[in-house]
This record gives sequence, structure tokens and C-alpha cells, in this order.
Amino acid sequence: MLSQLPLLHWLILFGAAFILGLSKSGIKGISIIIVAMLVFIFGAKSSTGILLPMLIVGDIFAVIYYHRHAQWKYLFRLLPFMMLGVILGTWIGDSLTEEVFRKSMAAVILISVVVMFWWDQRKSKHVPQQLGFAGIMGLTAGFTTMVGNLAGSFANIFFLAMRLPKDAFIGTTAWLFLIINLFKVPFHIWNWGTITTETIQVSAITIPVIFLGLFMGVRLLKRINDNLFRKFILIMTGIGSIIIFLT
Repeated sequence: MLSQLPLLHWLILFGAAFILGLSKSGIKGISIIIVAMLVFIFGAKSSTGILLPMLIVGDIFAVIYYHRHAQWKYLFRLLPFMMLGVILGTWIGDSLTEEVFRKSMAAVILISVVVMFWWDQRKSKHVPQQLGFAGIMGLTAGFTTMVGNLAGSFANIFFLAMRLPKDAFIGTTAWLFLIINLFKVPFHIWNWGTITTETIQVSAITIPVIFLGLFMGVRLLKRINDNLFRKFILIMTGIGSIIIFLT
């Protein structure tokens, strides 16, 4: 697999790894584009298995850096529903052809972009905080994270609804995504076969670039115009999802 990648694909792969590092450093709302970039290189279903170990590397850093700020009571409110959503996503995704899987992933990406745009534009950030709301957000986040590693949009809305301070928000989501991504690994290995020795080699080669993104993200977090950066990434990701759907 590695020897077959042209230069353009290498550049896209390392670009995705760098953005992943930025995202895991605490710059929220930019990780959606990573999925579109890897689908372009490896295809829809295969890319999910390559991306997952990369995400776990970033998650470990985020937990080490922000773990003391985690709010466990909010995490445990969402986590069981997300695990159930992962199981549902595994079952449904296993029966989909590559074309249907790709179009489904494109739809999930586009929906995630729309949801995040909608959330950013809302004048009122008040949303229901009952267990039913956690169930809906958790199931949706679990399903989308299995089908496309795209839980962020829905999990972020849930934690924003809980009105967590910035550090608590980052620390809680760091633990959540580490736990849920580790939970997904057996399903990728034994159910979908999307994590293999070969895909691990591809994921591993991106680790230095992920750490570069993490280092830069920590330094840039308080200096960049987060709002404009998020909107740019969301627009580019929306365009990418349409391209994935049409190809």
C-alpha cells in the first residue's frame, strides 16, 4: 500500500495528519476535513481503519495534556449511548457496498457540516439537557463515529449544551474520544477487517506529523481567529463531501 501511493497522496495524507494534530490540541471544528482527505486517497470504508489509530495517537496526547479538567459525570451520561451507536453502525456498515458506504459517509459529513453551521449561527445556545437528549446525541455520535469517524459535531453540541468551561470541554471530550475510539478497534479488526498490519504501517508513518500538528496547535490555540478558521474548514469540508458523493 505504501509503495503504491503517488506524491500527491502522500502530501494529502500528511496534511490530514497535521490537521488531526491541530484538532486534538484543542482547536475544535476542523477534524471533519480529515475524513474527506483520507476517503480521496484510500476509499470510504478502508480509510476509517487507517484513520482510527491516528485518532487514538492524538487522543492519548489530549488526555495527557487536558485530563485534569475532565467532567466525568457528563462523560458517563453520553458514553453508553455512543457505544450502542457504534454497535449499530458496525452492523449497518457491514452490509453496505463500497459505493453506498461512500455516499453514506458523504451524507454524514455534509450533515455534520450543516449541524455545526446551524449551531454556530444560533442566537440561543439553549438545548434540552434531559437524558433523552443525551440518548439522541449519543446514538447519533456513536453511529457516525463508526461509519466515518465523525462523532465530533454531535458530541460537541451535547457538551456545549452542558455549558462546560473551555478547559473542561476539551478535557472531557479528550477522554470520551479516547475511550470510544479504543472501543471501536475490535470491530474494525474482526468485523470489518479495515485494520490490518498493512494499514497500521500507513497510520504509524503519520505519527511524527501528528505530533507536529499537536505542537503547533498548542502554540496557536490562543493566537488564531478561531471563528474564521472554523468557517473556512467547514466550507471546504462541505465541498469535499459533495465531491466524495459525486465520485
